Formats: sequence, C-alpha cells, structure tokens
Amino acid sequence: MKTATASILALAASASAFAPTSSQQQAARGTQLSETKADLEALAEKSNPVLKYYDPLDLASTTIWGQSNESTIGFLRHAEIKHGRVAMAAFVGYIVQSNGITFPWPAVGGGVATPTGSPPEQWDALPDAAKWQIILFIGFLEWFSEAAGTHYMRGGKPGQFPRFDENKELVPHPVPIGSLYDPFGFHKNKSEEAKAAGLVKELNNGRLAQIGIIGFLAAQKVEGSVPLLKGIVSHYDGEPMAPF
Repeated sequence: MKTATASILALAASASAFAPTSSQQQAARGTQLSETKADLEALAEKSNPVLKYYDPLDLASTTIWGQSNESTIGFLRHAEIKHGRVAMAAFVGYIVQSNGITFPWPAVGGGVATPTGSPPEQWDALPDAAKWQIILFIGFLEWFSEAAGTHYMRGGKPGQFPRFDENKELVPHPVPIGSLYDPFGFHKNKSEEAKAAGLVKELNNGRLAQIGIIGFLAAQKVEGSVPLLKGIVSHYDGEPMAPF
C-alpha cells in the first residue's frame, strides 16, 4: 500500500532523529516507559554505541501543542516506534510483491484480475472500492490505538497497541484475536528485560527499514537516485504519494 507507507514514512523523519528509550528500572515495573531526556540518552547508547545520543533538532527539549516536555517525548517516541513498524512491513511487503509472490486466490473479487507489476503499479491497478477498504481499515486501527487504553502522552506506554479483548466497547464486531501485536500469545511470558532488549532491536530495524522503503520508491521514481538499485527496480511513471 504505497500511499499509507510513503506518507507515514515521510512524516517519520523528524521523530527518528533521536533514540526513544526507557530505563531498565522502569521496564521492570512494566506499567510505563519513562519519557525524559535522560532516558533517551541512556537507550540511545544501547541502540547505537558508536553514534550514541543524536538529536540535532533538540526535539527532546521541546514542547508541542501546549503539552509538557514528557508528553511531547511520549508523542515522538510513539511516532518513531509506530512508523518503524510500518516501514518494516512495507519493506518486506515490497520485496514479496516485487517477486510476484501472492496468495493462491484472487486478490480482488468480482472477476478482477490480480494486479501485476511493481508494488506501486499493483496499487494503482486496484479498484477504488478495494483501496477504500484498506484505507478505512487502517484508519480504524489508528483511531482505536488513540482511543483505547492509557494514552502514550498521558502515562501510557509508547508503541503499545491496545488489546481488542480489553476494549470490546470500541470494536464494532467480535474479532478472533485479542492482540494485534501478539495474536498467538508467543510473547506474553517474556520478561521485561527481554522486552526492553527487543525494543532496541525493533528501533534499529525500523530506522533501517524507513531508509530502505524510501530508497525503493525513490529509485523507481528518479532513476539513478539510488545507484545500488539501478537495474533492480523498474521505473515508475505514476505518483507514489497519490492514493487514487
């Protein structure tokens, strides 16, 4: 889904300028990740021991929308974690779609042929009704993540997606899974230390994926802009940011 991915990643640039973090002591509590500059500096060293803390725009010291500095850091930390996850899904999805790997059944009903070509071209080939289903579903997930649970700017845990089974009043109909993040419960028994270490890996992978997916799209749109991808990805004449 080129538009949602590319647009979100473009907005993610400001949030990814620094390393969001939590201290081990707060991770042990498991109820809230700290949202202070000192904690950002602590995990920045873990996520990148060479670069360490890097915040050239001084985002960790600013405030937005009349909120406190702690709330602002919570917003920016949540933004980077979420956009990193979207980028990882987009990067893997781009590679899968580029290699023609699809489900064995039609992607669209009504006798519409399965879209072919590069990922942006596949999106362009989808009927508008199919695009709206995808966009509205993502919109619901975004709304649900903001409305359910304790908000990440009000003491909640940045990057944590609320459980469906704990917020049934906000879900329009029953869903077969309780958690979008861990639908099969593989991580429910992990220690807080293991989760904290996993978050460091997730942050680094998400940052790299943001560069990767934008690199794919840039190489398709502006030939030669990414020399390593020359001859690997096909040229795209459309507009990567246009949903319709």
